[in-house]
Amino acid sequence: MLSANRLSTHPPVWLHGSMATAAYDEIADWYETEFLPRQGDTDPLGTTRALRDLLGRPDDAGNGCLEIGCGTGVHAATVRELGWMPIGVDISSRMLRHAAGRMPVVRGDVERLPFGSGTLPAVIAVWVHTDMPAYPAVVREVARVLRPGGLFVHIGTHPCFCGGFADRSDLSAVVVRPGYLDGHWTKASYTDQGIRDKVGATHWPLPALLSMVTDAGLRFERFAEGGQPSPAMFGWAARKA
Repeated sequence: MLSANRLSTHPPVWLHGSMATAAYDEIADWYETEFLPRQGDTDPLGTTRALRDLLGRPDDAGNGCLEIGCGTGVHAATVRELGWMPIGVDISSRMLRHAAGRMPVVRGDVERLPFGSGTLPAVIAVWVHTDMPAYPAVVREVARVLRPGGLFVHIGTHPCFCGGFADRSDLSAVVVRPGYLDGHWTKASYTDQGIRDKVGATHWPLPALLSMVTDAGLRFERFAEGGQPSPAMFGWAARKA
């Protein structure tokens, strides 16, 4: 069991790699005070439903669940309701200012998680893989810190129906253009009211995304989709042997 007092709510300043420039620093307050309130209490993409279904309840009350790329910590309440102790890690100090009021947090590089090998019972990644161009390395790092039998839950952008190649301005008739097979980063977006036009997104085709998990030695258990009429969310639960 992890102890909350092992993690600081005042993140240290680390400057190696991408730590020096966090794209979300510039939009952290907008994200917390404008973007999130627009979502209200609705769950149109089924994120909360999928998180509850894929993560489930821990074997022991109080077990730690690490959220990588936790942002402002909006999923901490759901994790806590399930019986886990939420812990967050992110590179954006300004996002963590908001998250620190919701759970213990640490500023860190998700490619170099500040946890020992085989120590965590669960890790979640919610709507963040498109922010991480080195997601294969991130998944390997998740596998490293998970203890045997540990669970990795991924929930994020559906790779088949969302991306710079997909025009979702009319959800009743999503247009998929050429470009799905090209792994790329783009700021192309059908709206200027969202996140991607501000920080961009990395696209991974479905086979590449799934192969990251098996290559890291994790075993798939369940999958989830969400959003109507065309899915916008895709998720899974995978376990370490």
